Amino acid sequence: MTQIDRRRLLALSAAALALPPAIARAQAIDAKVKTGTIKDVEHVVILMQENRSFDHYFGTMNGVRGFADRFPIPLPDKRTVWTQASPKSGPPLIAPFPLNTAQTFAHMRVEGTPHNWADAQYAWDEGRMAKWPEQKLAHSMGYYVEADIPFQFALANAFTLCEAYHCSFQGGTNTNRLFLWTGTNDPGGKLGGPSISNSHDTLPEKGGAKEPYLWATYPERLEAAGVSWKIYEDMADNFGDNPLVGFQSFRDSLAKAAGSNPALAAKGLSTQHLDVLRADVQGNRLPQVSWICSPAKDSEHPGPSSPAQGADYTARVLDCLTSNPDVWAKTALLVMFDENDGFFDHVPPPAPPSRDASGKMLGGSTVDVSGEYHLMRHPTEAKSEREDLNGRPYGLGPRAPLYVISPWSRGGWTNAEVSDHTSVIRFLEARFGVMEPNISPWRRAVCGDLTSCFDFKTPNAAIARMPETLATAERAAALPGRTKPPTPDQPIAPTQASGVRRSRALPYGFDVSANASGPAVRLSLRNTGSAGAVLHVYDRLRLGDAPRRYTLEYGKSLEDEWPAGPYDLFVLGPNGFHRHFAGVGGEAISVSAVAVGRKIQLKLKNNEKTAQTFAVSANAYTGTLKPWTSKLATNGSANHLWDLSGTSGWYDLTISSKESPGWSQRFAGRLENGQPSMSDPAMGGPALMSQA
Repeated sequence: MTQIDRRRLLALSAAALALPPAIARAQAIDAKVKTGTIKDVEHVVILMQENRSFDHYFGTMNGVRGFADRFPIPLPDKRTVWTQASPKSGPPLIAPFPLNTAQTFAHMRVEGTPHNWADAQYAWDEGRMAKWPEQKLAHSMGYYVEADIPFQFALANAFTLCEAYHCSFQGGTNTNRLFLWTGTNDPGGKLGGPSISNSHDTLPEKGGAKEPYLWATYPERLEAAGVSWKIYEDMADNFGDNPLVGFQSFRDSLAKAAGSNPALAAKGLSTQHLDVLRADVQGNRLPQVSWICSPAKDSEHPGPSSPAQGADYTARVLDCLTSNPDVWAKTALLVMFDENDGFFDHVPPPAPPSRDASGKMLGGSTVDVSGEYHLMRHPTEAKSEREDLNGRPYGLGPRAPLYVISPWSRGGWTNAEVSDHTSVIRFLEARFGVMEPNISPWRRAVCGDLTSCFDFKTPNAAIARMPETLATAERAAALPGRTKPPTPDQPIAPTQASGVRRSRALPYGFDVSANASGPAVRLSLRNTGSAGAVLHVYDRLRLGDAPRRYTLEYGKSLEDEWPAGPYDLFVLGPNGFHRHFAGVGGEAISVSAVAVGRKIQLKLKNNEKTAQTFAVSANAYTGTLKPWTSKLATNGSANHLWDLSGTSGWYDLTISSKESPGWSQRFAGRLENGQPSMSDPAMGGPALMSQA
């Protein structure tokens, strides 16, 4: 048996009196390190809960990309994404507002909002993201704080929270769950798809579509490879959250049809409550891969459930898994949400480029984007179809929380590597070697495999206190019904707590520069990192246009042009990467930002006909990034280095010229060196409600 460090238990003894004992054990049990690799993970347990966005839960948490994001996307009228227009009755502008369960506990059971293919696409608006209250209702802007959801905050503080985990699909439950269980929604429509709704979330005799899905699922691939698996659920009440009921192979197995595989129904469509999970853990029978579908009241879904009830269910799952310390020492629990309901999140989801009315791609991609657009229609989805949404990208969707709970992910880490539901399958691929060909090339390029969330070589031993969950869950369950909170009359900037978190190393690096000296403004984008990524470019002079998006595989480059004349281009990438290029047009000035180890080097070249006096100032981290000036004659050049060791790799510099007053360029982000770092130390405080 794995030994529990006595000092850790002593440190937790005072808290343990008020906590389920398993919570204390989860923080105190060491990983069983044999190889110091992912092979030490013998069990992966996946609990997908319902309908919460990242900002809705964690916008106020320190050290994550929440309300104090320093580069919120621009909207018309000098607003940012934090101030949304509401064309319906009520206040004309709506900002995120607290649900404040301490004052009105009924808001723990807040009413849900629209969350289907059409309204999700219209709210996203191809990346403009300015129609959230219009499409999702005003209270979609409501959020919780730590006092409302102490268990969720404590879980993130104890383990690892993924702040760039996205829904796979702009829409609802079943399609997103298809990506978790199968890696696809069958975009080509050859095997019963494409799915864009919940048409197949129950068996036909209970109202589900009669025409089954025919493609292979990941559980079937595990079965064929001899990897043990099981789904723990109540078939009488799983809230329609097991998408395997829509597949012919599982329906045949359940009906015991000739030639069917009885193991599929036995493992995937049979009632296995948490008491069975506990027994499997205690009897050393926990499968290598497990999925859990909670009942409606525990699902965390607005209405039938609540954050408090979802927290208590998660605690009970953790209680089961830690009931055998030797098993927990070899187990990773992944807890995520299938979709965001309609609750607001401000980060523009990475997606393939949109297309204009003529079909021209708005942006570009160096990777194949086949299968990422809604090009086929299916009769079972007729009620969900909209003609004007044909050709739209399926995803990624908004951010949702993902907790990585394991002995290898303790310590209150944040991870900002872009991922989605297919990333869970890719983690299973990395561990068990069973590949999933349904995952598209674009998703494999853009989304990680979650291995960056873990420290397999030297698991950290940090301990955090976890709050009690049962009393609040019972109080929430006793509420007479759901509630719709009132919208504040005036938008008030939400505030995020200051302070850093430990942050995992990321695979990102970019070189983006602008050249306005020719007949057009040319943007050059190069991926210098080790993983693919999406860069968004917003034209602040034409905010009615959809942003251009560029998918860049590592080592690849793209270029694009904007009309000659004034320009104002706002570039966003992963983990706070930002470039901002503005000018009147025709400036013959060249600037690039180059990583030199953990230093940032600005390279300036003056090709103007007159001398230029350049000034570089820091927008943050002013104690480390000292101002610098340089006067360059025609054809003159200069370089300058800033050491970023004192900022954990973070930088934010603006360069301007006295002789070219309309011209400026801003360079911000974090330089990676392959080592763990810190979250942005300049992030914290009220949201930026208006453009800089």
